[in-house]
Amino acid sequence: QVQLAQSGGGMVQAGDSLRLSCVVPDPGRTFGRYAMGWFRQPAGKEREFVARITWNGGNTYYSDSVKGRFTVSLDFARNTGYLSMANLKPEDTAVYYCAAERRLMRGPAAAAGDYDFWGLGTQVTVSS
Repeated sequence: QVQLAQSGGGMVQAGDSLRLSCVVPDPGRTFGRYAMGWFRQPAGKEREFVARITWNGGNTYYSDSVKGRFTVSLDFARNTGYLSMANLKPEDTAVYYCAAERRLMRGPAAAAGDYDFWGLGTQVTVSS
């Protein structure tokens, strides 16, 4: 089972920026095309959709709560996705997860169950 490798995260102040990275391990280049999603889970709450991007970057989707502040990108050649977060707010505090799915579903695919491969998550804490 492929496990995505996440990095980034940490503790910042409101208004700061942060970038998360997510690598799809694929040394034999057999994983194929995929879409990458980002989710977050605040303490004591359900996991929620944040953003999604298709393998060629042709389609991106964002939740209303992060639209205009977060940017999702994907370097398919390096199998690395990024979630760039700007103007962070305390309510952005959560564990952030990246995920991948190879069915190339149409639309935002905002349900966690739409994704088959996950990272372990990284904590982002925003203080006021």
